[in-house]
Amino acid sequence: MSETKIPLAGVIGNPISHSRSPLIHGHWLKKYGIKGFYVPMHVEHDDLETVLRSLPKLGFRGINVTIPHKVSVLGIADIVTDRATLIGAANTLTFTAEGKIHADNTDGYGFIASLKQGAPSWDPKSGPALVFGAGGASRAVICSLLDAGVPEIILTNRTRHNADMLKSEFGARVRVVEWVQAGNVVEDAGTIVNTTSLGMSGKTEFRVPLDGLRSDTVVTDIVYEPLETTLLKTAKEAGCVTVDGLGMLLHQAAPGFERWFGKMPEVDDETRRVALS
Repeated sequence: MSETKIPLAGVIGNPISHSRSPLIHGHWLKKYGIKGFYVPMHVEHDDLETVLRSLPKLGFRGINVTIPHKVSVLGIADIVTDRATLIGAANTLTFTAEGKIHADNTDGYGFIASLKQGAPSWDPKSGPALVFGAGGASRAVICSLLDAGVPEIILTNRTRHNADMLKSEFGARVRVVEWVQAGNVVEDAGTIVNTTSLGMSGKTEFRVPLDGLRSDTVVTDIVYEPLETTLLKTAKEAGCVTVDGLGMLLHQAAPGFERWFGKMPEVDDETRRVALS
């Protein structure tokens, strides 16, 4: 790819108007004085492969992928990383000079980077991690927690079958607990993560009993609207260190920006303000 071309990147999804990625990447492009562009693109499922094969020819170096295309792109990509395969979804595509599509998943990286930034004293080995939810985000979170050295994942989901499916994939370090029993294992957890949409603006509240919360447990929620969910508010009142969901969104964006624009961006308070604007 000729270096004289203006570097382009973007995000595809359906819908796409809600995405904060253009705000985040636009801020970094301006901050680092990079003459590039980051474009939101509404893409229908039937057009997905045609669009992906066309983008490198237009000067795109890569794109982010959001709902509902994160699973479908794996079947189109020429190269898929091990972690994207394990998670079963990709959120970051990079195009090679020959136009090949390289698919990766940076959600797990973003989750751990956010946790370390928001809770610097967090020790993955401090005890089991209690994870609520067994959807796509949960897969990325479980994968990254196991990599980080968490001794055990206690997994609970409203539909038990989905949690059992994840256990069968991730193995002996995952233990499934019935949703109605989740409150009983809160006191065992060194880390608690909500990967469900419970507590999000306009969704059902998070109602698992949290009486057993220990003050040395780190509690994080991947929901960022509102920034302080009921789960985080309750945990804070119990003396826990809490980490909101915005950090994961920002940190998962950073590796893509570095691949496409050649600069690893800093996730700071200014970036958070821009993303919330």
